[in-house]
Amino acid sequence: MILGTAGHIDHGKTALVQALTGVDTDRLPEEKRRGITIELGFAPLQLDGFGTLSVVDVPGHEAFVRTMLAGAAGVDLALLVVAADEGVMPQTREHLAILGALGIRGGVVALTKCDLVDADLLALAAEDVAGLLAGSALEGAPVVAVSARTGAGLDALRRALTTAAKAVPAREASDLFRLPVDRVFTIKGTGTVVTGTVWSGRVAREDAVRAFPGGTVHRVRGVETHGHAADAGVAGQRVAVALAGAERDAFTRGGVLVGAADPWAARDRMRADVALFDDVDITLTARTRVRLHLGTADVGARIVARGGPVRAGATTAVRLVLDEPLIARGGDRFVLRAPSPAATIGGGVITDPLPPFRRASPFATSGASVAQRLRWMLEEEAAHGLPLRTLPLRLGVQASALERAIGELSDVATRVGDVLGLRERLDATRTRLLSEVDAAHEARPLDRGVALQPLRAKLGLADVLADATVQRAVEQGEIVIVGGVVARAGWQPRLSADDHRSVAAIEAMLEKAGREAPTADEIAAVAGPRTPALLRMLERDGRVVAVGEQRFIAPEAWRVALLALRAATADDRSYAAGELREIFGISRKYSIPLVEACDRMGVSTRIGEGRRFHWARLPAAVASFLDSAKNAP
Repeated sequence: MILGTAGHIDHGKTALVQALTGVDTDRLPEEKRRGITIELGFAPLQLDGFGTLSVVDVPGHEAFVRTMLAGAAGVDLALLVVAADEGVMPQTREHLAILGALGIRGGVVALTKCDLVDADLLALAAEDVAGLLAGSALEGAPVVAVSARTGAGLDALRRALTTAAKAVPAREASDLFRLPVDRVFTIKGTGTVVTGTVWSGRVAREDAVRAFPGGTVHRVRGVETHGHAADAGVAGQRVAVALAGAERDAFTRGGVLVGAADPWAARDRMRADVALFDDVDITLTARTRVRLHLGTADVGARIVARGGPVRAGATTAVRLVLDEPLIARGGDRFVLRAPSPAATIGGGVITDPLPPFRRASPFATSGASVAQRLRWMLEEEAAHGLPLRTLPLRLGVQASALERAIGELSDVATRVGDVLGLRERLDATRTRLLSEVDAAHEARPLDRGVALQPLRAKLGLADVLADATVQRAVEQGEIVIVGGVVARAGWQPRLSADDHRSVAAIEAMLEKAGREAPTADEIAAVAGPRTPALLRMLERDGRVVAVGEQRFIAPEAWRVALLALRAATADDRSYAAGELREIFGISRKYSIPLVEACDRMGVSTRIGEGRRFHWARLPAAVASFLDSAKNAP
């Protein structure tokens, strides 16, 4: 668990941490010289009856609020420090507002330097603090008077911290791993080391992690917690992670380590709910520049709301437009600061870190439940569905909460493999599918149906949803699929009386033509304008054979011609076109299409101007066709 200090400059935060832990967190020479904390400091605090808290000591000076925000990221419990001899000061108020914006609701107030004031002044300082806490994130927090110099009140402070720590829910170690980076350095023989607070999940030696920005993957060489080697670091711990093959310059504060196999992605567009502090006299338009602090990152941003500007006094659903892509998760809290003059103006919570479009609209309202946000996402991405593996990130929930949300939407959501689909869209698409098949039957009554792949593409769904829609229609007995062709169940091509007469004319013409296969146009001159559709049907049913360039022959005439060819040729030589014309007993005009048909069927191979035959290894379909001969030539 992480305990973060907060409070005005020179109110004794670092001295108090040293008195509690024995660790001086001011490690930089500049900090020693100036007597103030500039960078983040870290120390372990052992509490009887609880265990170890990781203490993050943050700067109190206004100029270092950015550093304070980086330290406050990931804090579970706050230790607000107020000096009894000065009382509540500007940074006290700003730090308390930041704690509230970050969603930190547990903590203790230390009224420091109590040895420097008398009882009356101490009582006034306590009253000042009580007024500050009223209505704040730490309302009701215990206030303990202490002195880091004399040790007065330290035991009482430890007891108060123990009680507060026990009330904070433990983080889930089985969650997705994420660690915002707040320090980077190198150690000879070890290489690049990054430190931070494990926000969620766990990291262990030999794990593969992905570093953002950049997205590079590294192997974890080792893990330490407060200077001691550990097998793993878990959520709520301060850790140092040594990375194999990592360059020092590739990492800065604001970066993030995540599990390499997890679906994290950096985005510069996100949805969020934003609230400005009540005492802020500022209006945010789509052109207003602000600084957004999320985790240890600090980026420029603009805020776009549905109904115009964002004003104090209300929580507003917005789209965040960031200067740089960030790693975020649904439920992440952030702080907003005005760049000039620098001031903390509000904060918010991420409601969708991975919107599907760059100009995705803000959600309809702020404060939406997980189930409501899930429904909006489903409706927005109905054509593609929602990959289930990304939803814990987008919604900011773990598996059990995701299942509950899906259960709440059982009337509108349905699982399709590893995708969540919108039932209404899938049902409407199935209706459209059936309409398309019906229209194809109406327009082409002689065809078996419509080709599956073009039909599937017309549905306008992602492949997995389109396949599921088609499969559902098959399971319901509404359609059948044979050979990649979709038809209504029970469908049979329909021939009119004129079609029957045309078919008879076609078959009579082909029988009379024998091996002199006529063209489709020649057949149409006899059988009428529906000849192309009728020829497709007859070819499909095996009642005609297409040879050459749009020429057709009766099956029996073709079989007899092939048998004659087999009787007159051998596999060990090549035959010229003239020889083949003589074997067929027809002119070149008709023999060439038959020879080319042999090539397409795998009966022969063209060698220069001649043909070599393969009677000993005919394709199975051709061999079967020849074996069904009624008469030898």
